[in-house]
Amino acid sequence: MQTQSVVEMRGITKRFPGIIANDNITLDVKKGEIHALLGENGAGKSTLMNILFGLYQPDEGQILINEKPVTISNPNVANELGIGMVHQHFMLVEPFTVTENIILGKEPKKGFKIDSRKAAQDVEQLSQQYGLKVDPNAKISDISVGMQQRVEILKTLYRGAEILIFDEPTAVLTPQEIQELIEIMRNLVKEGKTIILITHKLKEIMAVCDAVTIIRRGKVIDSVKVSETNPDDLAAKMVGREVNFKVDKTPSVPKDVILTVDKVTAKDSRGIDALRNISFEVRAGEILGIAGVDGNGQSELIEALTGLKKVESGKVLLKGNDITNNKPRSISESGLSHIPEDRHKRGLVLDFTMSENMVLETYFHPTFNKNGFLNYDAINKHAAKLIEEFDVRTPSIHTLARALSGGNQQKAIIAREVDKDPDLLIAAQPTRGLDVGAIEFIHKRLIEQRDKGKGVLLVSLELDEIMNVSDRIAVIYEGQIVGIVNPRETTEQELGLMMSGGKRISGGGSDE
Repeated sequence: MQTQSVVEMRGITKRFPGIIANDNITLDVKKGEIHALLGENGAGKSTLMNILFGLYQPDEGQILINEKPVTISNPNVANELGIGMVHQHFMLVEPFTVTENIILGKEPKKGFKIDSRKAAQDVEQLSQQYGLKVDPNAKISDISVGMQQRVEILKTLYRGAEILIFDEPTAVLTPQEIQELIEIMRNLVKEGKTIILITHKLKEIMAVCDAVTIIRRGKVIDSVKVSETNPDDLAAKMVGREVNFKVDKTPSVPKDVILTVDKVTAKDSRGIDALRNISFEVRAGEILGIAGVDGNGQSELIEALTGLKKVESGKVLLKGNDITNNKPRSISESGLSHIPEDRHKRGLVLDFTMSENMVLETYFHPTFNKNGFLNYDAINKHAAKLIEEFDVRTPSIHTLARALSGGNQQKAIIAREVDKDPDLLIAAQPTRGLDVGAIEFIHKRLIEQRDKGKGVLLVSLELDEIMNVSDRIAVIYEGQIVGIVNPRETTEQELGLMMSGGKRISGGGSDE
């Protein structure tokens, strides 16, 4: 029996200055399926879904919803057609409660007043129906990222969405929250909804999707049933070549100690100890991975090491020199490079050009600065060299950073940090939200740094990444290192147990 098409996009083309984001794309989504849109960063997936949601207008092509042609001029029209979108960056008002966010713009009225009781009941009922356990009275600022995402899903359901678009929904979630989200998606489909999932995570596609359409550089490469494909095939179609999922590296040969963290204590933004007497070392020629559930002091550790947070007690030594509480520029100049966990907040100035972003930490060096005036010829030459060397896909070195895809923004940051030739490279969530091609590229660069005799401190929430890339793994729990293990002598289960405060199951591989 032929299932009805709920979304058909025929010959969709969308141009931006200097780029064709969608090039004659055709997409067919059947009722009641979870349909993945797979592609590298910047392939055109989000643009296509922004057209379906009415945020952009196509230059060419036609959209049919439930087999009827439609013109979706704005998101309100999309809502009326039963289309809801859960954006990668949540659209929530932090001081408002869960209920206030969900009903915003569609408040139930009693006379001229908002009927708060009915609103809370409606939210409660929806959250029960779809297994989205949220507290209707909690403030957005007080709930976890995973819970905030549930509020976004409830917002779309409250507006009557039958077709839900999820844009990279797992980019900011912990492994446990990802499992919960997969369960929620299954419940939604059981209740008759249709889901379009924008992602580049092959594991998730294999776990939860029925069909997948692969987009590469703005064109559809293929559309297949998930039951008839495998991760290797999907990865090759997505990036146009075979992708190696295993990280190729020889055993490390650690040399002198580069970084010493000695009994460091630091507070979080609320004034509570986030790091408590934490101690560990990183040697030249090794990658030390820090594994832990989000919120156990990782962010504060990076900030304390890079001069962005005050160390209350203890010492940080770089090549034997005390850098505790030095200014960020002084730390950077003394041989430390930092790939920050939030590329928008700490990695780039989004309204600067790519060329300017490449010298954010070195613009005052004589090469780029003569008597207080920037030498733009030298800066542009330098930027062009790095952009080519690190395959940063940008229309030009004069393009603003905000116009690039996440993967290309990340490659640019890595190019800048590696080019400083540091003794210690701190890589915080270096592949968050990136596709398999970009992840493979970044892992190679981290291992290259190690093989050049540099120290690398890798802080990641992705256990696969920690297990694959690290030479030793230090587990952080409640601001302390609870154990250091050898990745070849441990398992994800054992690490998971240590990350939740439990002890190692077996001996061996520990430095303690």
